[in-house]
Amino acid sequence: MTSASEAGVPPAPASPKSRKSVTGTRRSVAALFLLPALVLLGALVVYPIGYSIGRSFYDQSGDGFAGIDNYKALFTDDGIRTALKNNVIWVVFAPTISTALGLIFAVLTERVRWGTAFKLVVFMPMAISMLAAGIIFRLVYDQDPDKGFANAVWVGVHDTFAQSSAFPKAHPGRDSPLVAQSGGFITKATVRTGGTVTLPLVGVAPDQMPGDAKKAVAPQADPGRITGTTWQDFTRGKGVGKLGGVDPTELGYPGMKIEAVKDGKVVETAKAGDDGTFSFSEKADGARLRLPASNFKEAYNGIDWLGPSLVTPAIIGSYIWMWAGFAMVLIAAGLAGIPRELLEAARVDGASEWQVFRRVTVPLLAPVLAVVTVTLMINVLKIFDLVFIIPPGSSQDDANVLALELYRKGFAEDQPGIASAISVFLLLLVIPVMWFNIRRLRREVRR
Repeated sequence: MTSASEAGVPPAPASPKSRKSVTGTRRSVAALFLLPALVLLGALVVYPIGYSIGRSFYDQSGDGFAGIDNYKALFTDDGIRTALKNNVIWVVFAPTISTALGLIFAVLTERVRWGTAFKLVVFMPMAISMLAAGIIFRLVYDQDPDKGFANAVWVGVHDTFAQSSAFPKAHPGRDSPLVAQSGGFITKATVRTGGTVTLPLVGVAPDQMPGDAKKAVAPQADPGRITGTTWQDFTRGKGVGKLGGVDPTELGYPGMKIEAVKDGKVVETAKAGDDGTFSFSEKADGARLRLPASNFKEAYNGIDWLGPSLVTPAIIGSYIWMWAGFAMVLIAAGLAGIPRELLEAARVDGASEWQVFRRVTVPLLAPVLAVVTVTLMINVLKIFDLVFIIPPGSSQDDANVLALELYRKGFAEDQPGIASAISVFLLLLVIPVMWFNIRRLRREVRR
């Protein structure tokens, strides 16, 4: 018989003794090296996910099968519904604003000499843990302007245009000639030309008196005018001073506004001097003197940043402070890869800087912007630390998010079934976003 070689048929290749991977490494050796990583992956990722999915179908005790009742609670429990609403707000605003600020910072810092120093300062919050950032912003948003930076600035701006009263707690004492009226006070009797009137008040702490207050001076009669004094009728120490009389150590109420009211109309207005003295002309004859409510207006105390209506935007602000630097660094790296010839060509063709930015820079950066935005979306879906630390107990329910509600149900309320359902729901929310991000990254690699 004729052999295969003699018939012109090439001999079949000898079967290899052991199969090798693309890199030339034996697959058994590669599997051996991957085994520790696979064990860790299974123990730290696959098993917890599987256990959470299984536990989400059981009741609080873990013995009774609850079916989809735990998942129904996601849409019927008030706390979880609030958390869902807040998560939507987080996903819409936090990544968008952080990416927009990162884009602005990255573009602007290219045009200044100290751009590197600016980038360093903006990126520095990324070196701070979420816990530390939460503590910082809990102090920043403190309601007291003497402690909270945000309200200190806000109150300073407000008081520049609308000065608060220096005497918010002032009020008449015993046997006072004044009675309350519409938030202010008015004399019981009318005044006459040539006479004097005293308007004693109490209630202002000595350390809260205006710095320009001087020692009160008793009114001196003037035949053609009505004179008076308004002052702090209080002297430290027992047995010192006379109630209703101006004593040497008592201070006047500088700037106190006094109105002369006749037949329900204000006929004249005066303002007390630093020593508390004031005077009216003959037009005020027969009028009653009124201290209007504006004298006793409470000092403006700023905005309740951590109140129910503003707590979520306030926390988002702290998140943006931390992550805008992250967005800026990634976008700046993408910006460095844009061919400068394209930008210069657009300028030569007559495009303005705004048109170059909008029509050239942003479209070329679109892949980077998408990656940054999607990465931040994944991050905010899992936000927990800031929401747990910054809001006070009174408004934490209003700032609630899914990750915090998961913690509450699992530990504070001992409802592991619902907590597991929330974790599975969070996973389902994150997976499409991660898939979109991975798909875009692979598309970029192919290019």
